[in-house]
This record gives sequence, C-alpha cells and structure tokens, in this order.
Amino acid sequence: MRVPTEIFDEETFIKLSETASECRVRRSGEIVKMKLRTPKTLYTMKVDGPKAEMIIKRLACEVVEV
Repeated sequence: MRVPTEIFDEETFIKLSETASECRVRRSGEIVKMKLRTPKTLYTMKVDGPKAEMIIKRLACEVVEV
C-alpha cells in the first residue's frame, strides 16, 4: 500500500487532475482538503475555502463532495 503524496503547488495539482479519475473534496471549517485519485497514486492538497473554489473550477476530472 502506498502513502498519499501531499501537493503544495496548485498548478501541479490541476495538471495532475488530467489523469485522475475523480477528486474528492472534504470541507472542515476554514480548511478544504482535496484528494486526487490517479491510477497509481493518491494526491492530497489542503487549502482555505476561497482558494479551493478557484481550484475546483479548473479541475479536469469529476468532483465528488464528501
């Protein structure tokens, strides 16, 4: 079992969404955690609410709210 990889750059996260099957979004107060499921790896990213909305609009995969 592999360990999820945390991404800190939003442009890299958006680029990885092109190969992802889905992006799960979990909201916890001010922090939004997004998880990209690709065929080999799970990528995660934590951002604040307004920034997350901008990123979610640019994702190239299905978005699932958890």
